[in-house]
Amino acid sequence: MTDTAVEPAAVRPKTVDNRPLRWIGAIVAAPVIFGAFAAAKGVNPVAMYADVLASLADPVQAQTVLVRGAILLLAGLAVAVPARAGLLNVGGEGQIVIGAVAAAGVALVADQRLPGGLVLVLMIVAAMAAGAAWAGIAAGLRLAVNVNEAISTLLLNFVAIDIMLGLIYDPWKDAAGFGQPSSRPLEDTARLPLFTTGGTVNAGILLALLALVGVWFALRRTAWGFRLRVVGGNPEAARQAGMRVGPLLLSAMLAGGALAGLAGLVHFAGTEFKLRPGMTTGFGYVGFLASWLAMHRPARVGLAALLLAAIAMGGDSLQIDSGLPAASLNVLMAVVLLVVLGVRRKS
Repeated sequence: MTDTAVEPAAVRPKTVDNRPLRWIGAIVAAPVIFGAFAAAKGVNPVAMYADVLASLADPVQAQTVLVRGAILLLAGLAVAVPARAGLLNVGGEGQIVIGAVAAAGVALVADQRLPGGLVLVLMIVAAMAAGAAWAGIAAGLRLAVNVNEAISTLLLNFVAIDIMLGLIYDPWKDAAGFGQPSSRPLEDTARLPLFTTGGTVNAGILLALLALVGVWFALRRTAWGFRLRVVGGNPEAARQAGMRVGPLLLSAMLAGGALAGLAGLVHFAGTEFKLRPGMTTGFGYVGFLASWLAMHRPARVGLAALLLAAIAMGGDSLQIDSGLPAASLNVLMAVVLLVVLGVRRKS
């Protein structure tokens, strides 16, 4: 009987998952990079960040972060839903503006004639329908003549802003507005209810959270959401499987536009109460950034929206307390985006 050598089984080398370390590095890298930028401008980074944190700890500022975060959440979801179908919706800004315009149009006709609750419901419906219709233009161009939706939605932003300006400079201009171009203020009874007397947190946060839950459920638990993922992953395979790709793409853009229109309503009826130049400047683009930071996943979009809202409000401290130029806020957001995208690329 001879001894047989038993070869040891091949041992597969263990790989260490260093993704958590990369994310920790990203969290540290962004403020360090921006701190270096501030130092180059002659600002003490430690004192700068202390001022930012102190400003965000103020109750009034904290409420503003929540209110702005709700708008950015809806704007981010307006990007996330079409992204599941492989579409790039860069038109959140215009869809928000058109939603606000539609809500203001309803208010001008009805807020002095009908009960406030009914007017608010009508404004919500009008804003979502208008946002969906505005996004539907880009979807129609994509399906009919194969115009890239990223280009068409971006250009439609400028058209929407011009429509609003045309209205508030002439037919909708408030006669009692001291010559400033704006629409008549919304009646108190038709405004979004506040959670606390004297506060700024309004029911728009509930609308945003309901939209978040609805989008998460639709994308993760419905056949429509499954089909969107298939179309986004491989449109040709979806066609061969018998899916109607065109209507699915259209529905994704319409849903995204409706969410952006709802964001316009929340901003109009919860914060601004009238149309004015620059009232939504940047919301759509920051929402686009929030969706990309979150990889178009609804729950993560909520966290990204809150983070970017805090950064936006902290930007006031950068200008007032630290003396940095207004463009510094854009630099900070760009640093956050580039660092996060760099980590995701390596993951």
